[in-house]
Amino acid sequence: MHRNAVVRSVLFALIVLSVSTTLCAQIRISVGFGPPALPVYEQPICPGDGYIWTPGYWAWDADADDYYWIPGTWILAPEVGYLWTPPWWGWEGGRFFFHEGWWGPHIGFYGGINYGFGYFGNGFEGGRWDHDHFFYNRSVTNINVVNIHNVYNETVINNNVTINRVSYNGGEGGISARPRREEEMAEHERHIGAVAAQSQHFEQARGNRELRASVNQGRPPVAATGRPGEFSGREVVHAREAGAPYHPPANRGGEAPRGGAGGGRTFTHPNELPAMEHLPKPNTGNTNRDQKFQQQQEKLFAKQQQQRQSLQQKQEQEHQRMERQNASQQQRQQVEQRHQQQTQQLQQRHVQQQQHIQEKQQPRQK
Repeated sequence: MHRNAVVRSVLFALIVLSVSTTLCAQIRISVGFGPPALPVYEQPICPGDGYIWTPGYWAWDADADDYYWIPGTWILAPEVGYLWTPPWWGWEGGRFFFHEGWWGPHIGFYGGINYGFGYFGNGFEGGRWDHDHFFYNRSVTNINVVNIHNVYNETVINNNVTINRVSYNGGEGGISARPRREEEMAEHERHIGAVAAQSQHFEQARGNRELRASVNQGRPPVAATGRPGEFSGREVVHAREAGAPYHPPANRGGEAPRGGAGGGRTFTHPNELPAMEHLPKPNTGNTNRDQKFQQQQEKLFAKQQQQRQSLQQKQEQEHQRMERQNASQQQRQQVEQRHQQQTQQLQQRHVQQQQHIQEKQQPRQK
């Protein structure tokens, strides 16, 4: 009996390893034009022992059809021995695809992007783990040795001679790096996605209009923070300058219709979907017919809103149940994957319903 339990535990651990590695490697977002150059900024001082630097990067907001800057910040490592592989944009098949960042025992491929502060295109030179303590390399990280004593000095020879601050891999003007063998091996190790503090940091950045590229022209007013989510105060670092002039295309965003795929973004929960818009009022020339169509539109709008709310409530209940049960990382990832599929199916069904009712309302050809 005890032996069977051990075997089941080992098999479960192997499943966790396989699923978490696969999910962390997923590509979620694609955009038709590249992100701005990386801005020039200084690194805020490390707030304490065990914090790992996570560099800033440009993310995409489908609702605003715009890139926005997620400030670099210091994050407590989720596990001893874990390092952060930054997210990156890569050109493939005529579009720029976003690759999520992740935590793991080794640094993986991050597009060859020179994010600075130890992330010079491959690996990480900002520090290393020694048993249960993280030691910081003072030559590339901003450390107060009065508060943090586990430091060392190691000169880093940066072979990246590129004079620009390109923020994407491949395509015209992009970085031409390819994954090294050890980076490919790191991709197959156990991973952890962004921790809660990072997710909150991301959402706060997304809601800050001044961090949008169209507003700051590639020079965000908050380029880095001493702690996640602290976008004001003495520890906030402003960008000295944009990495390069920013000239986005006039027609920004994705190719999907409004209320459809959301500019290439993949939504996990209904409350992340773009706000629903009322269909244009029918104008067939027949008043009674137009009123009937208008009533159908309003009925469909109310029904779809209710379905969004119902699915959101159901998914939130599952989140609460996982918290009560102290669910594992693998179980949480499986649930989030199922939520994403449910939300996509709901979104597609609603678009089809809207298209169907508009087709019915077109004037009949004589």
